[in-house]
Amino acid sequence: MILIKLITMKRRRIVVAAGFCLAFFLGTLMNLLYIPGFEHHQNHDHRVHRYYHEKQQQVTGDSQLQIGESVTEAVAESNSKPAVGSRHHQDLLLQIRERFDEVVRYRQRQAHGSGTGDPVRQLERRRLMDSEPGDNWDPIKVIERTENRQTHFQNRLSPSIYMPTASRKDFTMTLSSVNGTPMLGCSSIDNVTNVQYLGSGYTKAVYKASLNNSLSVALKSVDFGGHDMENCVKKYGSPGDCYRLASFKIVKEMTLMERLQHPNILKLYGYCYQDSNDIQDTVTAITELGSPLEMIQLLQTSWEERFRICLSLVRLLHYLAHSPLGSVTLLDFRPRQFVLVAGELKVTDLDDASTEEAPCSPSDCIMEFPARNFTLPCSRGRCLGINEKRNLYNAYRFFFTYLLPHSAPPTLRPLLDKIVNATGELIWGIDETLLQLEKVLHLYRNGFYLQNSTQTHITDYKHVVDASIPEENYRCWPSYQHDGCLLSVFSITEAIGVCERHAQCQAFVVTNQTTWTGHQLVFFKTGTASLSSAKGRVTYVRVGS
Repeated sequence: MILIKLITMKRRRIVVAAGFCLAFFLGTLMNLLYIPGFEHHQNHDHRVHRYYHEKQQQVTGDSQLQIGESVTEAVAESNSKPAVGSRHHQDLLLQIRERFDEVVRYRQRQAHGSGTGDPVRQLERRRLMDSEPGDNWDPIKVIERTENRQTHFQNRLSPSIYMPTASRKDFTMTLSSVNGTPMLGCSSIDNVTNVQYLGSGYTKAVYKASLNNSLSVALKSVDFGGHDMENCVKKYGSPGDCYRLASFKIVKEMTLMERLQHPNILKLYGYCYQDSNDIQDTVTAITELGSPLEMIQLLQTSWEERFRICLSLVRLLHYLAHSPLGSVTLLDFRPRQFVLVAGELKVTDLDDASTEEAPCSPSDCIMEFPARNFTLPCSRGRCLGINEKRNLYNAYRFFFTYLLPHSAPPTLRPLLDKIVNATGELIWGIDETLLQLEKVLHLYRNGFYLQNSTQTHITDYKHVVDASIPEENYRCWPSYQHDGCLLSVFSITEAIGVCERHAQCQAFVVTNQTTWTGHQLVFFKTGTASLSSAKGRVTYVRVGS
């Protein structure tokens, strides 16, 4: 009898457990289907297209950029936020606080750091820290105010204690201009045209737009259908607070763009805050526009341009290793985080940058990568030089191995191989790496890479001033022009050597254009049938064999 009762009780428990699992599954399914603001990524392209084109995402009469009906309606439907004291919601508020504190730390370093001697632009802080007007923003006072409010933190529904929401539609920098360039605000993007979706990551969506039909800029904003927003809303059910959490990544990036002034860091032109229906203070960063870095295309470009990218990168990493904020590491170091602006490499994503060096004990300071690990010295509880070395090794594995040695001038290859090997083994630091790359630039720019410069050529050439050959093209690799053979040379002697190595070459045209190193661009031709007048160009024609 007792055995029968035990079996009956066990069956009841199994039925209850099964019912609980079924209820949990159905609840999860309903959340996925009806959670506010939740959209699958496969609809992302259509959504952003509708956002900026069908809804004409421009500032309306009240100077507000519209979010778009689909997102707005989803947010409006979210009236069931978690209870004020719920553990989940407190976790969300804690994450917001942590990101807020991170921005404050960068502000503190900006206010008290020695810097580089150049005046540094400062973002208007109203939406970040406090509501005090004017230029007298003090991060220490902000921290004191927020700490005094900490006792109320557990009882507040949103992090508005840190981000006051008094409305103002246009914000200006503390300085009206930097390096002679006026800063942009909400009024600058009132009538943007030619808006084009460029792409998105976990947090941000990026758009290309034209201001006044002249200046092309990039607009960065929180992607409401992105990974971060979707997961946050799914977990916490609070679109407003999830937006706050995501937006601090943009705020951090703007802060670092303001603080870290370098030619290889994307320029911040300005920013705009506006209230968008149920979400207050949505932020849009206005930045310099660059072209995405396509590694396959780069492999098809000239060595000179690929070397420029590597040199730009090392100059950037050298600056980050010695920046006013201390040693800065790029935690999300991938080619997609960089763009090209007029041939110069620039980092565009700084929201995952960090100045913190990993903690360690004397025996566990290890830097791990997919292919290998490195053991670093542990000094005063921190991995010594880990930020610099992580950046340098990532530069090696993503850039140097593919771009540096391939099709380089033969006399430069031993030095380039040495650079690649030394960075791959982390034998050199960033200072020595930059020194060696600058040496390569010096050798190349001044023609010291040329071999047998005193040798005589096997053919003679006659030159025709102010003349060119529009046709008679042939393809060579690597060429600056896909349908012809356009190469850069240091001198006429080098151009003659190239022509003699190409069996098709019967002439070449020296243009009046130069590359970034000062080398001249030269067209190599198969004949002279289309020889014609061209001001500023000189044509050399083979007259013997």
